[in-house]
Parts: sequence; structure tokens; C-alpha cells
Amino acid sequence: MSTNFTILCPIDFSECSLNALEYASKLGEKYKAHLVIFHVRNHLEYKKIAPLDPEGNHQREYIEKKIKSLQDVVLQESFGNGLVSCEIAMADGPIVEETLAFAREVQASLIVVGAEGLSEIKDHLFGSRASSMVMKSEYDVLVVPKKAFFKRPRKLVYASDYIAEDALALQKIVEMANFYSSEVDVVHISSRHRVIDKALHASMVAEIKPQFHYPMMRFVLKSFRDDLALGLENYLHLAKGDILVCLAKKKNFFDQLFTNNLSRKMSYFISKPLWVVKTF
Repeated sequence: MSTNFTILCPIDFSECSLNALEYASKLGEKYKAHLVIFHVRNHLEYKKIAPLDPEGNHQREYIEKKIKSLQDVVLQESFGNGLVSCEIAMADGPIVEETLAFAREVQASLIVVGAEGLSEIKDHLFGSRASSMVMKSEYDVLVVPKKAFFKRPRKLVYASDYIAEDALALQKIVEMANFYSSEVDVVHISSRHRVIDKALHASMVAEIKPQFHYPMMRFVLKSFRDDLALGLENYLHLAKGDILVCLAKKKNFFDQLFTNNLSRKMSYFISKPLWVVKTF
């Protein structure tokens, strides 16, 4: 494991971003990571409501005080438990673009971002801002919904689509699972009962399973007649998965799962963190 593991957590002081910070700090303990708390200031909006402070000095002082208090809490709770450091940073401009630019600057290993959940659903599952960050990021992104409070993950569920990079993604997943002695379910959701799916599944298991000696990993093939994402949500619910993991390498599969106009009934699905693997 790299000693230069860096977690970037963008904060806007909302409840969901504070949940994300809790995940970031707890994961930072296990990865022995450097954590950066990052805030993007909306100076243009502030100027509209505070015309007597055109330079935004009061706004900056207020934000610096709030973000420093969060840094103090993280250091107090996590620094002695494995977290290597916790720094704070600020920027002005578009939130997604500034966050991703800063992620490149610090060579982030993981971006942990909060999302409102159902109230944010527009064209995407997790809302436009979080979805945009997932789509545009060069680095892994963990999306933490508003109702997802940190707990030890009992089970990680990886959505497989039988591609070569599955084994590389599973290396990352098993690393996290080892931290918490979590189960790992490698799941493929098929839209039909087909002999070819069974053959592909058997081939994947035969190829990947010998590469891992993790006793709590299992491979599952499920068929679901309707939307693939609904099938995956159904599996998450029945298997009591705690974190869903998806590899963004195969765009068509990723789009089917996360960028279609999905049912608002997927309350379980959007109450669990989504880890999108981007790099190896």
C-alpha cells in the first residue's frame, strides 16, 4: 500500500458533505492517508447578498474559521488512529472544475464527495454536481449520500460486466475489505436467462478467483428482466450490501446503471455509498 495515499474531500458545510468528511477521515485512518478538506467559495453569489463587502473578506474569514474547526475535529479524532495528516485548502470558481483541478494538483488517490440523494435527482442518480464529478474525474470517487452515516462496511458489492480490468478493480476492493474483514460479492446482473451468461460467468470465476486468496469473496450471477440498475438495487437490498463499487471503464454499462432516468423508488440504492473506480 502506498504511503502517499491522498484523500480529497470537498466540503460545502451541508449535512451530506459532513457525512462525506466522516467517511474520508475514517478511511484515511485505515489507508494511513493524507486528507485534504477542500472548499470552493461562491464569491459571485456572496456579492449579491453582501454588496458592502465586494472583496468577500468577511466571507473568507467566516469560511476559514469553519473549515479550520473541521480540521481540528478530524485531527483530534483520527490523527492518532492512523491518519497521517489533515490539511485545508480553498479556491474560487466553479465547484466541480476547481475540485478536479485541485485533485490533479495533489494527485488524489480518492475523492470523497457528498450527495443529497433523492432531493438532488434530476438527470442523474446522485444529482448533477456529484454525477458531473464522477463523470469528469480522473481519480476514484466515493459518493456518500445524505443518509449514509459511517459504519464498518460488512459487505462490498462489486458490479461486474466481465471485462479485463475487473481483477485490477478487485485488488483495490480486497484491500479495503481487509481493513474491515468485509465480505466481497462480485455480482453480474443479466437482463435475461442465457446460456452464454452462465458460460461467461464460469469463465470469469475460473480466471479471477485463483488470483485472490480472500476467503470472504463470492461470485454471483443474477438475472433481472427490467432495468439493470433496479436489478442491482434489488441485489443490494437482499444481500445487505454497504458499499456499491463500479468500474467506470466500460461506459455503456456504467451509463445503464447510473445515468439513465431511474426510478424514484430506488431509495435503498441511493442511501448507500457508491465507489467508482477510475484508476489502477
